[in-house]
Amino acid sequence: MDLTAYRDLWKTQGVMALLASALIARLPVLATMVPLAFLAKDAAGNFGWAGVVAGAYSVGTAVASVVWSRMADRKGARKVVIGTGMAWGVWMAVLALLPYSWYRLLPIAAALAGVFVAPVTSALRANWPRIVHGSRLRAVYSLDATAQELLFVFGPMLGAVMVSFASPRAGLLACAVTAAAAIWWFGLSQQSGVPHDEEAGPRPTAWQLVFHPHRTPILLAWACLVMAEVAAEQKAASMSLGMVAVADEHGNRLIAGILETVAAVGSVTGGVINGALPGGRTSAVWRRMLLFAGLVAACIFVTSSVVALAIGMFAAGCMIAPTVAALYERIGALTPSSAHTEIFGWAQSGGMVGSAIGSAVAGAVVEAFGVRYAWVLTAGLTVLATLSLLRVPPHRPLDTSAVDGAAVAA
Repeated sequence: MDLTAYRDLWKTQGVMALLASALIARLPVLATMVPLAFLAKDAAGNFGWAGVVAGAYSVGTAVASVVWSRMADRKGARKVVIGTGMAWGVWMAVLALLPYSWYRLLPIAAALAGVFVAPVTSALRANWPRIVHGSRLRAVYSLDATAQELLFVFGPMLGAVMVSFASPRAGLLACAVTAAAAIWWFGLSQQSGVPHDEEAGPRPTAWQLVFHPHRTPILLAWACLVMAEVAAEQKAASMSLGMVAVADEHGNRLIAGILETVAAVGSVTGGVINGALPGGRTSAVWRRMLLFAGLVAACIFVTSSVVALAIGMFAAGCMIAPTVAALYERIGALTPSSAHTEIFGWAQSGGMVGSAIGSAVAGAVVEAFGVRYAWVLTAGLTVLATLSLLRVPPHRPLDTSAVDGAAVAA
């Protein structure tokens, strides 16, 4: 391991401020799901309505994500991020203040709030190639993927704390105010205009961007990965549901939280190590995906033992952040700079759809065949992702000594 890459990132102007503002902006957005679910339950009197409200929010986000990301590439990310962030805060306040007797309007308000989720994640990843170059680009994608695992550990926990010590309404209002301030901070760090090299030809259409010999397989692999596990952007999929099923089978719901935490700790560990590796050799993303598939497959045989499964989940978790980081790097490198935000928006929308499908299918599989088949499904999906990535060009280290010495600061 070599921590030079992290020291270089720390010294590169704009990197840490950009990452910090993005993480703080996304934390309250993640934290809203817990108070939103309890608000819907308190208003309607059942968790079924909470599922409807959460689903409406997810649909709104998935539909609008690509639109805002595409607009950010064309009009400039600053206006789009700040505008949507302020609108999201307003709709969250509306949700918080809506009288319980109007609970039937909650899905509509939630869908509108979902529509205005700011494209912070897409804009962040579009910025990395503009301010980081050479070997440090791989390290910053790894750091990004690792940091998101921490968000998924602390975001829902923060929401639960606000609900426990205050109320769902207070939790939503706190998230709305905090997110608005943080998104404004993040938005100010974005370029006001979008540079476009006219000599490189016109900007690609949505069809040209998505249906491409290399980008399409990466998007498909990403969707499969999110269907399979808790992949950085979404929080519920087949592996996650499998952990819940194991906890239920053993009669202790706390086990689900422990397994989730163990997998997240493994991912953070793997991400930190991945970013510190020299990266001097050609690497193909399908190899990381295949290794992850193999580690998940090993968990199939140990679901009867919580300790053995926890060890398996830690090992599999160690490959989550490195695999996600490699997917980020490949899709960024294989996309024109004028469409970086949009392509990550497509990935986010595809991931949300994949998460919903993965959760639904996993639930049916567990009911029909048993707990261990959640991991069979997860392994199968990651094998499909591996096959999809076979023809994606590998990452090849370049002679970047000159570039690294003159890193561009944004």
